[in-house]
Amino acid sequence: MQDSHHVLFTSPAEFIDSDHRNVIAQAQGLTVGVAEPAAQARLLYAAVRDEIRYDPYRDYLDPDSYRASAVLAAGTGYCVGKAALFAALCRALGIPARIGLADVMNHLATPRLLEAVGTNIFAYHGYAEVFLGGRWLKASPTFNASLCTKLGVAPLPFDGRHDALLQSFDGQGREFMAYIADHGAFFDVPVKFLIIEMTRLYPKLCIPGGLRGASMEQEAKA
Repeated sequence: MQDSHHVLFTSPAEFIDSDHRNVIAQAQGLTVGVAEPAAQARLLYAAVRDEIRYDPYRDYLDPDSYRASAVLAAGTGYCVGKAALFAALCRALGIPARIGLADVMNHLATPRLLEAVGTNIFAYHGYAEVFLGGRWLKASPTFNASLCTKLGVAPLPFDGRHDALLQSFDGQGREFMAYIADHGAFFDVPVKFLIIEMTRLYPKLCIPGGLRGASMEQEAKA
């Protein structure tokens, strides 16, 4: 990686706010005694995946839904916010990171989520890319382990050496997630664009305050 790119992708941004004191403290606290970047990234990924509960009913009109430090403070987030947090934690330790966006087809969404979205195609799914071992690796810390258990799918691991893309099948061999389009990677979360697009595509989901009282974890079958 060129020095200029390394500087860019380890620098703080408005939403990947890796210079926020709580983000820095979290990154350092999770990796005490661990110096190898891939090992650090594995620990950060696992923490974001499981300690930040997946919540697809967030307020998509609120910029804080996309801001790493706000997601950390809330303890919940949807895919873009969780990816931003993972990227911010990595940058806080000097690991180059950025956010990517893709369209996915979700075959096992809950009925309430499907009703709110109006389709099983979820545009602008957020994932992170981290630069390890001389290449960019994709990692999706989206679904926490407890939710995965209820959905009947194994939690998605990240080993710091290979891509960690959302699972294609659940534990029973049923289709789970399919990537249908990739929109590339970004230095920071394109929040204004996402708010416009999410509102256009999913007006029933994107309401002020979010869908209060909704919980995918409660909706999912145990």
